[in-house]
Amino acid sequence: MTSPANSGPEEQRINGVTSQRGLPTALRALRHRNFQLFFSGQLISLIGTWMQNVAQAWLVYRLTGSSLLLGSVSFAGQFPIFLAGPLGGIVADRYHKQRVVIATQTAAMILAFLLAILTLTRTVQVWHIFVLAALLGVVNAFDIPGRQAFLVDMVGKEDLMNAIALNSSMFNGARIIGPAIAGVLVARIGEGWCFFANAVSYIAVIAGLMCMRVDHRPQQKVASPLAHVIEGFRFVQQTRPIRAILLLVGLVSLVAMPYTVLMPVFADKILHSGARGLGILMGAIGVGALLGALTLATKHGVRGLGRWIAFACAGFGTSLILFSLSRYLWLSAALLLPVGFCMMLQMASSNTLIQAMVPDELRGRVMAAYSMVFIGMGPLGALFGGALADRLGAPITVAMGAVASIGGAALFWSRLPQIRVEARRLVRAQALATADPAESLAAGAAEE
Repeated sequence: MTSPANSGPEEQRINGVTSQRGLPTALRALRHRNFQLFFSGQLISLIGTWMQNVAQAWLVYRLTGSSLLLGSVSFAGQFPIFLAGPLGGIVADRYHKQRVVIATQTAAMILAFLLAILTLTRTVQVWHIFVLAALLGVVNAFDIPGRQAFLVDMVGKEDLMNAIALNSSMFNGARIIGPAIAGVLVARIGEGWCFFANAVSYIAVIAGLMCMRVDHRPQQKVASPLAHVIEGFRFVQQTRPIRAILLLVGLVSLVAMPYTVLMPVFADKILHSGARGLGILMGAIGVGALLGALTLATKHGVRGLGRWIAFACAGFGTSLILFSLSRYLWLSAALLLPVGFCMMLQMASSNTLIQAMVPDELRGRVMAAYSMVFIGMGPLGALFGGALADRLGAPITVAMGAVASIGGAALFWSRLPQIRVEARRLVRAQALATADPAESLAAGAAEE
């Protein structure tokens, strides 16, 4: 632990900063004690979350055999994020983010325990899964903007980009481990124990959050909640770079991301590999996504991220088309590596660039808008994709969404020269708004 006398401005401003010496560049955000606690606890919890995601999809498919209901459950779990997202953004901007995240993680743990009990007692029905998924969606509407906005409180603006990349790496590292464990557990002892393990895993992240020491700077609650919502949406609508990024993210979430919902169909009907195959496919996506997040973690500054977003989106669509044509398990798994890589590179780069442009007082509401288009648009796509897959088949449905993503990437690329100037100005303004001179100097490297 560094002493206040020997620490720089960043160390004096953020509680619990450890020495950066000896840490690789890609891990520099881990010099903050608070982020160390968050990272370790969240990693354990996210492994449980991915176990539950895979087990829940397989449980729904086992009970119903319907790709339409798979999409419907995803809709029930994610659409509340679209509806309640603005309220979650207000809460993130107005209240103590640490307490908000502790509350949401506790609520998610309780819901996981309920699903485990219902499944282990063999009383679970499809409507139970729908209700619990919808309630978890409401929780996530508050949790996602709260956690995203809380990152800057843990690490400061200097290490925010690296923290976002490491957070994405952790998410996708768990995506590798969780489905692999779930595939084994579901095949041997059933879905209920996956849900129970997820519930227990929340204890780690809650304990880490409670051990943090974070300076909270409450904001003035002058305007009404409605006025705060309008202010956030007006900023997004009037800021061309953020608007363009969110439109591209929303398009991909709507037409292409439903491929994950259809993975049980691919595993069972296309590749004939069952729950084990589902775990392999989901794990392959996670490996690719982890590599994408680690690629971003090694990057300094936000220069060129606009091009990264366009190329990653086009690569995501191209890889997804090739995956839809495969009829062999290991070839499909290999093709999902670039799918996961490009998907994560686009989404994490979009998150990073938006956070570099947004003022602190609007961060929660803008990140709520990001969660609405990234996650909230997903259920509409999942519902539509599930219905379309019932009629046309999963491969054609996935390929159609992939083609639309390539078109969106081309349109974003054509508009990039016009939005680059404004993006550069916004990044510089936020870098100069901080008291850390090092960050102000970094503004010169923030050009695309």
